[in-house]
Amino acid sequence: MARLSINPPLRGQSQPGRFIWQVIALAAIGFVVRLVYVWQIRESPFFDVLMGDARRYDEWAMQIASGDWIGRDVFYQAPLYPYFLGSLYAVAGRSLLMVRVCQAVIGTAACVLLALAARRLYSERAGLIAGLGLALYAPAVFSDGLLQKSVLDVFFVCLVLWIVSGLVDEPAKRSRWFWLGMSLGGLALTRENALAIVGAILLVPPGLSQTAHRDRLLHAGVLVLGLAVVLLPVAARNRIVGGEWHLTTSQFGPNLYIGNNPNADGTYGALREGRGSPEYERQDATEIAEAAAGRRLTPGEVSSFWVRQTMEFVRSQPGAWLALMGEKAVLLWNRTEFVDTESQASYEDSSWLLKALAPVGHFGILMPLAVLGIFATWPDRSRAGVYYAIATAYAASVVIFYVSARYRMPLVPLLILFAAAGLASLTTFLRTAGVPKIAAAAATIAAVMVITNLPLLSADLMRATTETNLGVALQTDERLQEAETHYRRALAIQPDYSPAYVNLGMVLVALHRPDEAIDAYERAIELGSQDLDLDVKLGNAFLQAGRASEAMERFRRAIAAGRGSANGALYFRVGSLLVEREQYREAIDAFRAGLALMPESPQGHNNLGGALAATGRTAEAIVEFEQALRLDPNLVSARRNLELLRPQK
Repeated sequence: MARLSINPPLRGQSQPGRFIWQVIALAAIGFVVRLVYVWQIRESPFFDVLMGDARRYDEWAMQIASGDWIGRDVFYQAPLYPYFLGSLYAVAGRSLLMVRVCQAVIGTAACVLLALAARRLYSERAGLIAGLGLALYAPAVFSDGLLQKSVLDVFFVCLVLWIVSGLVDEPAKRSRWFWLGMSLGGLALTRENALAIVGAILLVPPGLSQTAHRDRLLHAGVLVLGLAVVLLPVAARNRIVGGEWHLTTSQFGPNLYIGNNPNADGTYGALREGRGSPEYERQDATEIAEAAAGRRLTPGEVSSFWVRQTMEFVRSQPGAWLALMGEKAVLLWNRTEFVDTESQASYEDSSWLLKALAPVGHFGILMPLAVLGIFATWPDRSRAGVYYAIATAYAASVVIFYVSARYRMPLVPLLILFAAAGLASLTTFLRTAGVPKIAAAAATIAAVMVITNLPLLSADLMRATTETNLGVALQTDERLQEAETHYRRALAIQPDYSPAYVNLGMVLVALHRPDEAIDAYERAIELGSQDLDLDVKLGNAFLQAGRASEAMERFRRAIAAGRGSANGALYFRVGSLLVEREQYREAIDAFRAGLALMPESPQGHNNLGGALAATGRTAEAIVEFEQALRLDPNLVSARRNLELLRPQK
């Protein structure tokens, strides 16, 4: 069988001048596509209303732009993208349109870098196909228009691939190893699990066959030096402000547990249902860990707690864990863009361009083409060995945690690289490979096509998730009627989506429509909602509706289930209801339980004083009223209560 040789002859036939103009045309296409897309979505509700991580990044960037460049705690989320946003805001003010235009430039640069990498590794034709493929890949266009870090993920991956392509033939250039280390450091500050790529490159370095063992060690040292230049300042900053060394962030443990626990399904799931927003993620991870430990914990201790919880699941249910890992592996390669905040399909309603690109630019087509590329270029596999190692290491790092569209996006440039090589050399492959190999390739590609295009998750569910998240963002901005509209739209799309019912109930309570809220909460219960605060929320709705007995029942159920263990306000609410019923002794117990959790609550001390006074325990009541005034000298009710009791001393 003739050996397929791709690079040397094609490199000799290259025409640099022509290729430069082709790359310029490619860049123009990528940039125009992204600009048109941004222009089309400018009137959609998603353009200005930021959801999930985007909202947190925007708030963080505003703090940075206002001068708070250091921050006050160990990083919990990857910091590079917020600092990128903050720098833009500091220079040009907060303009979401400007941010998206800048990201269009970055996305275009990624297309060019991928084209250059494919040209070096394979051929000019492969380079143009790779660059054009990324320029028109619908999820890439979509993610470049979001206020999310995926735009930097893809850029840094393409930069890494380009630098590595130069080292494949010239591994002795040490400066490239240094820049490779710095690029990997940048990638780690946007996607922490990308540190797995460092291990892959050290194990299978580019130009392996041309490098002596001593030189490999030297190159590895230079790479690590470049990595350290980027990451050590971040680690030192975490140590200074938080008292602990963390190379990037402190969310390793919670993220590991989210993807590996008895209730995990392979995708993102909040530690407490309905609380997947960034403002809750860290809070919930910390509160649950501290409640279990019975003391305050450092960020590192919180992470370690969740690692232990994960390992307990793995040890106690190894079969379930292995099945879960297999499920995540299938999800990773599926065409579905698993969302945790915003779905591409929702944006397609506002952009005909994105809708036109989506049917051909998706993972279900990309993955089979990448397999074709691996078959077609297998005779020259030694050149691409480092790329196979990078893809394998990064894929494994995603499966270890959980699968989402954003988490797997860094794989896309690698797969496009392989796919472009296959398409560019397809004719040669069919002419030289022989029938057995062609048949094996066809069978494998067909199997991959079937597996990657299995319908694993409803598109309607992802649209409903997006509508619900938009409602949450609007509710946070106190745009309650608009929030209600989007919650109801989510339920029109997916009638059995319980989180939408829970959030609808919350906004109806805020709108003082408790009877409708009760109906929404009870429907969520019927659908099996796992929201740990649902009894409390339903109790609040009953209370607003004047149904105190039913409210009391719900609050007591929450406390009995341990759901009030971290919420002193819940005990205060129960105490107030008991006071209304003149059950003062029980009210005193409830208020004391609440104060054990919230000892600095002036209203809690005031309420306890009132219950004590009602039972004739005047001296104790005076102590509580005085404590309430020490905490809040302007608390009028406590001062009045104290004045009423003191003459009786």
